[in-house]
Amino acid sequence: MSDHLMNTYARQPVTFAKGEGVWLWDTEGKRYLDALAGIAVNGLGHAHPGLVAAISEQAGRLIHVSNVYGIAEQARLADKLCQVSGMDKVFLCNSGCEANEAAIKLARLYGHNKGIESPEIIVMERAFHGRTLATLSATGNRKTQAGFEPLVSGFIRVPFDDLEAVKQVAASNPNVVAILLEPIQGEGGINVPKDSEAYFKGLRAVCDERGWLLMLDEVQSGVARTGTWFAFQHTDVIPDVMTLAKGLGSGVPIGACLAHGAAADVFTYGKHGSTFGGNPLASAAGLATLNIIEQEGLLAHAEQLGNWIHHAFAEQLKGVAGVVTIRNAGLMIGIELDRPCGELVKQALEAGLLINVTADKVIRLLPPLIMTEQEAGQVVDILTPLIKRFLA
Repeated sequence: MSDHLMNTYARQPVTFAKGEGVWLWDTEGKRYLDALAGIAVNGLGHAHPGLVAAISEQAGRLIHVSNVYGIAEQARLADKLCQVSGMDKVFLCNSGCEANEAAIKLARLYGHNKGIESPEIIVMERAFHGRTLATLSATGNRKTQAGFEPLVSGFIRVPFDDLEAVKQVAASNPNVVAILLEPIQGEGGINVPKDSEAYFKGLRAVCDERGWLLMLDEVQSGVARTGTWFAFQHTDVIPDVMTLAKGLGSGVPIGACLAHGAAADVFTYGKHGSTFGGNPLASAAGLATLNIIEQEGLLAHAEQLGNWIHHAFAEQLKGVAGVVTIRNAGLMIGIELDRPCGELVKQALEAGLLINVTADKVIRLLPPLIMTEQEAGQVVDILTPLIKRFLA
């Protein structure tokens, strides 16, 4: 790699030259099975012909104009996002942390409009919302925050999946204006609420009672990853604000902050903006992604395949000492071990498989939505012996 790149990543010793479907080839010609999808980004795999055609056609017509003008592709994407989500309005940006910044700003403005001078937002332990100063401050990971103090104030942290902790804050803090959380914690280790329906109904009830906004970070869990368009759709609860990125553009940088009801009208002229957000190229990629997911039936496929992978690993690793639990929500799959297991990433790479370890002890799999059962079987066949050998 270049000596002129800042040393911000612990990069694996490989550089990829091309991809097709769920496969990648490095500069030496070695082939790898991609079970990470660029960390839940490449939902359509690599070089999907429909996506390539949409991006190429748009690039040949118009890549970028300023948001001071109308952008037809942006309007079509916003319409589609609201259609599949039930939300009312969309702000388009470039990334997940920008989408979450927009949500945080929206919540603060909402609070100020209600006469609250110092609005506060409840956030969760083990959460990850981004690396800008505000989203870093909302994140529940001291290792990520270390060295960047003073952090942004205005966040109250409670344990994830603990409704009583939220109610205790509600009883004692009149400055709270919103709750921000991931429906499924991705970076935190694929943490799924024990009873999502009850948890989110409880949060919705607290928000309705107090006049708070319920804000869901679906940057990793959204765009068909869990078997519905968005993870909240596994429940009957509708959020006031939802943030997206990662899988929305299938690799073209794009993020979105969606709002519903009263929250949809909080931002007014001049209150927020973005130079690149929702430009014609990014919007065309987002719209093509959503249309292809629909056309290829990838919502149902993601749920079925994710459950198949969970069952396959559960069978293969049954009784193996050191395996704590295996959990999934569609194609968000976590295999938790009883010890740090970061070295498995390199071992899997050497075996021709791309995986990730998060929260030190959780093997995270985020395969492309287009992965077949046969290809998923190869993931299980490669990874299972590596886990057993590592734990032995």
